[in-house]
Amino acid sequence: MHQLDFNGAAPLSAGAPSALDQFKLKVDQWLSHPALYKFAISNPLTRWFAQRRTQQVFDVMAGFVHSQVLLSCTRLRIFEMLREQPLTVAELSTRVQIEPAALQRLIYAAVSIKLLEFRQHNKLGLGALGVPIAAHEGIRAMIEHNHLLYRDLTDPVAFLNHAWAGSMAEYWPYAHEAGQDVTRKAADDKVTRYSALMAASQNFVIQEILSSYNFGDHQQILDVGTGLGRFISELAKQETHLQLHLFDLPPVLNLAQDTLRQNNLLGRAQLHPGSFIDNDLPAVADLITLVRVAHDHPDAIVRQLLQKAYDALPAGGVLLIAEPMASEADEAPLGDAYFHYYLLAMGAGRLRKPSELGAMLAEAGFSHIELVPNAMPIHARLLIGRKTKCLP
Repeated sequence: MHQLDFNGAAPLSAGAPSALDQFKLKVDQWLSHPALYKFAISNPLTRWFAQRRTQQVFDVMAGFVHSQVLLSCTRLRIFEMLREQPLTVAELSTRVQIEPAALQRLIYAAVSIKLLEFRQHNKLGLGALGVPIAAHEGIRAMIEHNHLLYRDLTDPVAFLNHAWAGSMAEYWPYAHEAGQDVTRKAADDKVTRYSALMAASQNFVIQEILSSYNFGDHQQILDVGTGLGRFISELAKQETHLQLHLFDLPPVLNLAQDTLRQNNLLGRAQLHPGSFIDNDLPAVADLITLVRVAHDHPDAIVRQLLQKAYDALPAGGVLLIAEPMASEADEAPLGDAYFHYYLLAMGAGRLRKPSELGAMLAEAGFSHIELVPNAMPIHARLLIGRKTKCLP
């Protein structure tokens, strides 16, 4: 595990530029001069670098088209079809009811970004990037779900001023429903909808947690914002000694109860209905988990939640946060650009660095704050804080 330094969020304003910043500005102006580009493409020693940078810029520009190719293949169920057997464009055309000439454009585009590949006898199979999409329902569910984000980004500049009023914010019931007059059935329908999506897309996060953190020292776990109860059910199968506690809104817990029943876990579980915004957390566990919860909420609510978790834990208890996190300054970005925009469109939360969350944990009273190494941090990173056993 890695101890963290808590530098907090980057400031929105800064002082006078440093000598290094002034030097970098001069370099930017020099590199962007048209004469340098002409030299770079004419010189064999620099041509490769210029070609690579040009391709990278073009790939960024073409990114939206790539996402629509991915969405089209998903909606047409092309990945599932080709997982069963290779097919020609003509055979796919018959199945998806799209003219071969038009479908061919989609196929060529999908091949170019490695979603599909051509096989013998002009048949198509899954490409290197199409295999995991065909294999995992959760990936396909998120790809389909992203059309809401694409809709919100139709005017990307206007989006920055009105991000919380779009299709994505409407999808998530806890983003902006305070004070709204919604029927109970409409609210329950939304809960069912978003809980199902969260469950379908949670497999990779669950795998990261179960394979990276040692639960052997814990006896009681409280999963806050448990959703359908997928994570705690999978954990219970692996860690048979744990007693389970689930905390969420009443209609969500009704759905989680069904998951527990299907997995024969009701005898080991206790349900705690409530809102972590309005209610305290029950003091029932030596481990509290927040799985994809903190990044859905603004700083004030997250600070409040972390304080409630600290108060609910016994001395020596642990809080585990698992969710996508922003890269630190010395790390290569993972899904930062996507998650920054997704959470802005969602309407409440934001992507935070581990050091930012660590600072919030320290503010709440936690000590021994550590980042748990895991294999696929793009799915989630794991951050723990301990409630010290010693008196201050």
